[in-house]
Amino acid sequence: MGFDSNTDRAKKFTRRAFVIGAGQGLLLSVLGGRLAWLQVAQGEKYKSLAENNRINVKMLAPSRGHILDRFGEVLATNEQDFRVVVVPEQTDDLESALRQLQKLISLDEKNIKKILKEAGKQAKFIPLEIKNNLDWEDVAKVEVSLPDLPGMAIDVGEIRHYPLKEATAHLVGYVAAVNKSEIGDDPVLTLPGVRIGKTGIEKACDQKLRGKSGSAEVEVNVAGREVRELQRDQSQQGEHIKLTIDAALQAYVQERLSQERSASAVIMDVHTGAIYALSSHPSFDPNMFTRGMDVQTWEELLSNPGHPLNNKAVAGQYPPGSTFKMVTALAALKYGMINENTIVHCPGHYEYGGDRFHCWKTWGHGPMNLLTALEQSCDTYFYKISTEIGIDRIAEMAHLLGLGSKYDFALKEERPGLMPDKKWKLGHFGDSWRPGETIVASIGQGYIQATPLQLAVMTSRLVNGGYAVEPWIIEAIGNGIQPAKKGEKIGFHKWHLNLVKRGMDRVVNSEKGTALAARIMESNMAMGGKTGTAQVRRISKKQRQEGTKQEDLPWKFRHHALFVGYAPVKDPRYACAVVVEHGGSGSGSAAPVARDLLYQTQKQNPLRVRG
Repeated sequence: MGFDSNTDRAKKFTRRAFVIGAGQGLLLSVLGGRLAWLQVAQGEKYKSLAENNRINVKMLAPSRGHILDRFGEVLATNEQDFRVVVVPEQTDDLESALRQLQKLISLDEKNIKKILKEAGKQAKFIPLEIKNNLDWEDVAKVEVSLPDLPGMAIDVGEIRHYPLKEATAHLVGYVAAVNKSEIGDDPVLTLPGVRIGKTGIEKACDQKLRGKSGSAEVEVNVAGREVRELQRDQSQQGEHIKLTIDAALQAYVQERLSQERSASAVIMDVHTGAIYALSSHPSFDPNMFTRGMDVQTWEELLSNPGHPLNNKAVAGQYPPGSTFKMVTALAALKYGMINENTIVHCPGHYEYGGDRFHCWKTWGHGPMNLLTALEQSCDTYFYKISTEIGIDRIAEMAHLLGLGSKYDFALKEERPGLMPDKKWKLGHFGDSWRPGETIVASIGQGYIQATPLQLAVMTSRLVNGGYAVEPWIIEAIGNGIQPAKKGEKIGFHKWHLNLVKRGMDRVVNSEKGTALAARIMESNMAMGGKTGTAQVRRISKKQRQEGTKQEDLPWKFRHHALFVGYAPVKDPRYACAVVVEHGGSGSGSAAPVARDLLYQTQKQNPLRVRG
């Protein structure tokens, strides 16, 4: 019995071993076949996939270059920015992932729709920025929940920061998100968080400021998460831009202009053309464009009658009013129509061809020569001499002094103004020029338009000895110094210029000068200049008889107030142009502003060497 029992157990073991062995053999055969299939038939495919899954190459956005004032003070820099991004191809349902994120941080419907729209327009492997400027609490919430947020990650980048805020908004400009039409062939512009210059120096020097992208090879796991960085080719920061601006003076000018409802000003070096301050009010905080603003704030900016988004210092075009009288005077002197002793009687108006042209002083100034006409801003004097000069000669002089055309200037928002002549009118209206239009143009009215920048240049050329200085604002790009353009001699007679300067001196510093109340009391800082009032809407004869005054009109219909000045009188160094929109008279509104600006400029002295 024992023998038979042992024999049965041996047979059962042999059968079981055979079955198990056969099963193992079959399994090995299947596995071997599958491995052969994967290695031979599908080898190249999976080799490629494995490599792509194992190593990702990502682009590294460059750090944007800084913008500095003439002393190295920062006007635009970068701050650390935490943002949440998503790679669409790494999530099966992007909208569901965004909804999950919405439970953790503030994310409005408009933003979600925008992300979904962008994801449908570009390659799925390109990261999309969902929200930037996250605080630590939001970062922590997202980091903890990343396993439930497929395709999303916290990215640390940079955000543009403007320390002086409103003071440099129009000058420095701002950066904002890249539009599809702006991407071009630069792949770095597709990276989340990348911003480009939209206005001001940020726009003018965008390519220099942008820098060069780098790259990094990172190992990722099967879920697409980074394991380690294998290699890095560091990005190159953009070049720093150094401006001629004095940050302290710029801030002062902006603060002074803010006391008016709407105004602009330019301060420049009369010899080199360097711009020390260039301001427009009302302004805005450019940081809103990098950190985001709500709809209400945007609508308020658009609806503000002072047009805060416009750089009025270079793009505001105004009739120059009586600040133009020096142009008419120089043209008359050049062509021998007048001299220092030429007298014109002012009864309060000028009759020509049956029309009456009024002087601002209703009862008249009496007998006027050039100096007294400038000093007291007599309109009749310039009406009379303009009919002898003609518009073409006046226009010629205006162009020599820098009016009516754009400069090769850094700010792209600059506009050219307008200096009309006979050819211009015929080409634009198909009509001939009339003598009455010359009379109106002689005091800076009619078709003439000038920017504050142009008026500052005009003043500089008048007081620097007659050199065609041009404005410039970029002092250095990286290590490359930008040389100032030395103006050529225009060809004015020295005594003509001195005569006009004497008149401008008397405007401010003589007992009958229209800007006497705004003079600088310190003799070594005394300024010269010229007031101007630019008509916006003419007061009718009926309104005049009823006693209607400028202050009785709605703000938008009141005259613009202008002043152009220079200082010091004895050795001019700084020129200033101020426009107070709808400010009334130049003597009452613009001249006090210019006085404060020229006084402060001399006190701060942008030419100093800062310790």
